[in-house]
Amino acid sequence: MIELEHVSKRYGETEVVSDVTLTVPPRSIAAIVGTSGSGKTTLLRMINRLVEPSAGTIKLDGVDHRSVPPHELRRRIGYVIQGHGLFPHRTVAQNIATVPALLGWPRAKTKARVDELLTLFQLDPAEFAARYPHELSGGQQQRVGVARALAAGPNLLLMDEPFGALDPIIRAKAQADLLSLQARLGTTIILVTHDIEEAVLLGHRIAVMDAGRVLQYAPPSEILARPATPFVEALVGTGERPFKLLSLKPVAEAVEQGIVEGEPIAASATQRDALAALLWSGRPALPVQSAEGVIIGKVTVAGLSKRAARPE
Repeated sequence: MIELEHVSKRYGETEVVSDVTLTVPPRSIAAIVGTSGSGKTTLLRMINRLVEPSAGTIKLDGVDHRSVPPHELRRRIGYVIQGHGLFPHRTVAQNIATVPALLGWPRAKTKARVDELLTLFQLDPAEFAARYPHELSGGQQQRVGVARALAAGPNLLLMDEPFGALDPIIRAKAQADLLSLQARLGTTIILVTHDIEEAVLLGHRIAVMDAGRVLQYAPPSEILARPATPFVEALVGTGERPFKLLSLKPVAEAVEQGIVEGEPIAASATQRDALAALLWSGRPALPVQSAEGVIIGKVTVAGLSKRAARPE
C-alpha cells in the first residue's frame, strides 16, 4: 500500500506539487492524469526518491520511505519510462538482469528469472535473449523495459507515460498486456499518463492533477459520472463521457426481457461494444448470450442510449 500524506515539492518560490494526500491500495492500478506541467511526473518520482519531497510523508506498506537508503529503495521499486530506456549496448538478457546483478544474484538464478520473464512476455528466450534493443520492434522494446522493471520481483511498479511513444495498435496491445500481467502478478502499479482514455482503461482509481494539486481521486466510473470540478469535466469530455461510462459496464447489466433474432452479443462484452454492434448492424435490438451459450435476453439501442443519457 502506498500512502501520500500532505506531500509537496517546491523549487525556490515555485510549488510544482501542492499538498497531495492519497492512498493506493495494494494490488491495484492508480492512474495519475493531467496536462503537461501539472506535477504528475514529479509526484511519481518522489515515491522512489528520484525527487525529494519538500514537505509531507510517503509510506510504503506503512514504512516511511525516507528510512530506506535511496539506492536500496529504487531496487525494490520497478520503474518504466516512456521509450523504454533500455541500455543500447546491452543485450535483452543483460538489460533485464540489471537489478538482479546489482543485488548480487547468482548467475543461474538470474538466467532463470530472465527466461521466465521473456516467456511471460511471449518473447522466446532462445530467440530474443541475445538480441540488442535496436533489433527489436517498438512494442518488443517496451515489453523488455517492463520485464527489466519486474526482474527483482518488486511489489510496486512506477510507470511514466510508458506507452506514449507507441503507435495506436501496438499501444492497445501493450495496455492489454499490462492489465493481464497485473491481474496475474498482483503488482501495485502507479501510472502517469496525459491520456484520460488510457487512465479510464487501466486505472482502478484515477487522480486528476492540475497546477500541482489533485482535484479528484476516485474510481473511473465516479470521475466520469460526477467530475468534481469544471477542469475535470473538461478533461473527460462532456460529449464522450456517457460513452466512456458505457465502456466500463458489461452488457449483462443492460439485459432486457424478450427474444430477438440476430448475431448474439456476449454478456461479458461492454455496453459500448454492444451499442457499436447494434448501430453497425442497423438493428434496434440483438440477443445476449451467457458464457454458457444460453440466450438470456436482449439488448437495445433505446435502452443503451437511455443509460448513456442518464449515467448512474
